[in-house]
Amino acid sequence: MAVFTEVLDSQAQELLEQLQLGDLQSLQGIQGGIENTNYFLTSTQGEFVLTLFERLTHSQLPFYLYLMKHLASRGIPVPDPQADRQGDILLTVCGKPAAVVNRLRGRSQLQPTPAHCATVGAMLARMHLAGQDFSREQPNLRGLAWWADTVPLVLPHLNSDQARLLQQELAFQQHTAASATYAALPSGPIHADLFRDNVMFEGEALTGFFDFYFAGVDRWLFDIAVCLNDWCIEHSTARYLPAHGQAFLQAYQSVRPLQAAERSMLNPMLRAGALRFWISRLWDYYLPREANLLQPHDPTHFERVLRQRVVHPLAL
Repeated sequence: MAVFTEVLDSQAQELLEQLQLGDLQSLQGIQGGIENTNYFLTSTQGEFVLTLFERLTHSQLPFYLYLMKHLASRGIPVPDPQADRQGDILLTVCGKPAAVVNRLRGRSQLQPTPAHCATVGAMLARMHLAGQDFSREQPNLRGLAWWADTVPLVLPHLNSDQARLLQQELAFQQHTAASATYAALPSGPIHADLFRDNVMFEGEALTGFFDFYFAGVDRWLFDIAVCLNDWCIEHSTARYLPAHGQAFLQAYQSVRPLQAAERSMLNPMLRAGALRFWISRLWDYYLPREANLLQPHDPTHFERVLRQRVVHPLAL
């Protein structure tokens, strides 16, 4: 989250009136993240998050917003987009597409225990099953096609060893995606970005998943891999933590057991998850956009994760 577009108090008050959410009490830009403009918006009726979308278009956004609505209606704790008098949840603020959602309780757990990992695993499985009957379709916009388009843009900024690893891994993932085993992997709406800072807890109780703006229809196993690469590693070294990983996977499978194809493809998908975020962080780091409060993530972290998954493969 970051602030690319400044929103005035008067504009926020006008928005609250449009949504019938009371009077403005405070408007605070949110630091962190790299994609959209985000504010904490407090009114006399509660606490909300205002998001202005800087890259996503009006035509792309209904998928994300209505997916959250769908999941919320199925009992998954996710932000619920607020509707205006006409029933619209896709809004316009400062000439940009926007949404207002309720602010979740709790805080992110940046030093998770195996118990936290288990709670996330079980809820992720519930989310996957709850999304099976969601009627809208949109691919993962940061999937393989985007990787192939973006790699040439970041290669000039890498040393020869990094460039070789990046190109070799992209080729490996293209080969994997063309396989019959990959085609057999079950799919549906996925979060695709469920890092530690996108989940809220009160103690060990999970209070919500948020930031669905990288979601898309893709393999469920990719969602699992993204989580394992963040929740179940030692961040300083990218070393896999078996107790955390086992807790996550056992809890996930207590809700939705993995299929044989998924079990055989776990490590290729772990590598895919690491590659995706290495590429996006390289792109954001070397080709940044101007923004207040913008702090691009260190791309070398996911280079380390990818190297760990290549040298020390995991299997079920």
